[in-house]
Amino acid sequence: MSDRSLRRTLVGTVVSDKMDKTVVVRVERAYQDTTYKKYVRRFSKFMAHDEKNACAIGDRVRIVEHRPLSKNKRWKVQEKLASAVLPPLGSEG
Repeated sequence: MSDRSLRRTLVGTVVSDKMDKTVVVRVERAYQDTTYKKYVRRFSKFMAHDEKNACAIGDRVRIVEHRPLSKNKRWKVQEKLASAVLPPLGSEG
């Protein structure tokens, strides 16, 4: 089995695309509290490499582990799963 198939993949939402060829992806995970048995949501943010600057805020993306590309980037955008559905500008009411 090759090392490429052992890489972790995560699915999250793009929360920032202000950098060049970099996006910040927020990944949600849910776990059950051991005492109260309620499900708790926790979020992690990852910086991912976006070679073509194709991702925008609100997009659902799949990221995959990658070699270090900079101080904080250790993930790469594998594919865009869904585009953001944002209201048009100036429609606040």
